[in-house]
Amino acid sequence: MNIALSFGALCFLLALGKFLRVKVKAFHSLHLPASVIAGLLGLSIVQCAGPDISSHFTAGWSKLPGLLINIVFAALFLGVTVPPLREIWRKSGPQLAYGQVVAWGQYVVGLGLVLMCLGPLFGVSHLFGVIVPVGFEGGHGTAGGLGPTFTELGWAEGTDYALASATAGIISAIVVGMALVNWASQKGVLTQVKGPGEMSRDELVGLYPVENRPIAGKQTVAADSVDALALHLAIIGIAILVGLGIKTGLARAESFIPALRDVGVMRRFPLFPLCMIGGLLVQLTVTRFARISPIDHGLMQRLGGTALDFLVVAAISTIRVEVIGEGFVPFVVIVAGGIVWNVFCVVWLAKRMLPDFWFERAIAEMGQSMGVTATGLLLLRVVDPESKTSAPSAFGYKQLLHEPFMGGGLWTSMAVLFVWRLGAWPVLGISIGAITAWLVVWWFVLRKPGH
Repeated sequence: MNIALSFGALCFLLALGKFLRVKVKAFHSLHLPASVIAGLLGLSIVQCAGPDISSHFTAGWSKLPGLLINIVFAALFLGVTVPPLREIWRKSGPQLAYGQVVAWGQYVVGLGLVLMCLGPLFGVSHLFGVIVPVGFEGGHGTAGGLGPTFTELGWAEGTDYALASATAGIISAIVVGMALVNWASQKGVLTQVKGPGEMSRDELVGLYPVENRPIAGKQTVAADSVDALALHLAIIGIAILVGLGIKTGLARAESFIPALRDVGVMRRFPLFPLCMIGGLLVQLTVTRFARISPIDHGLMQRLGGTALDFLVVAAISTIRVEVIGEGFVPFVVIVAGGIVWNVFCVVWLAKRMLPDFWFERAIAEMGQSMGVTATGLLLLRVVDPESKTSAPSAFGYKQLLHEPFMGGGLWTSMAVLFVWRLGAWPVLGISIGAITAWLVVWWFVLRKPGH
């Protein structure tokens, strides 16, 4: 009974979030995703109703992010034809370098603030320094997926801080991003700008006109054999199994190494980045041996998007507000630091690192590095509605090399474990070193003469 009630309540919240996005002018003017609206509404209801009543409606919600993020990451490369590495580098080299500097800078800001200010003044854990990159660059999925890891490391509060950081990140990415768009428009920087006032109501509320509705995906198999969505979900499940097998194998190997046995890094390592590797291995296998691929990337995107929407609703709704209240001041300071860093990158760094259409490229990067890829594409669509600049292709190609490591990828998970094991100073040093390395690559390899 509780499971049915819980699932129904979750679905009702998501549908209500979309209804409010359509009907409330402030929501569609800000382009807030329906899942974020639903999550904030759910959080408000949970706080008002009290634990006795809300526990019936939210049964199992706290476990959903850790499960659904595996689906999101497993589906990432399924159905994708990965172009040659040389082509990716040629089309996205400067964008990749800029995106890496932005991402590594979030570690420098977060860990630097903890070491120099928040630790001495408020006594926060060194792990507090990773909630900006986990929440901003990683998003709700990564924050929820790292929940078991934070608990294993003895800092369960980290999940709440990271989820709250992700919520603050996606909202501020849209609000601050739109403010920057207006600033760039007034400065005459933009060439293809389409301001909010020029958008149709359908675009603002997030609805497709009937005559222009895009195809969600293609059915690759006959329905009398198996439903196409069922098959694609099964393939995602296989990718998750492969990822689980990788984790189990690495944990088993670790147990035979005395120096690593007691540390248990792989035992604490989250599953979802390995699901991404599992998905890539499944895709490579299908490409190699299948005469006709049964995988459609459009359907995989829909399944990954569905998992992410439900994940965000459940994750925001189950944030423990009392935990955020206990560390409210350091939380506000570190989130503000992350926002300032991203704004600095857009208004100062981007015009020096990016070869052309620097603002269009940078605003997409800001949306992705503070929210999710869809947020970046939303801001990019505002400034380049007809994709006439080089920004969409550069941003898209860059994600192929960026996502596996940052934004919830392998480094995002490893950094948490490194901070726990080694402390914040070594990880801060690694982050500064990474920024330096990418700037050197940009200067000597990617920089255009005279730029």
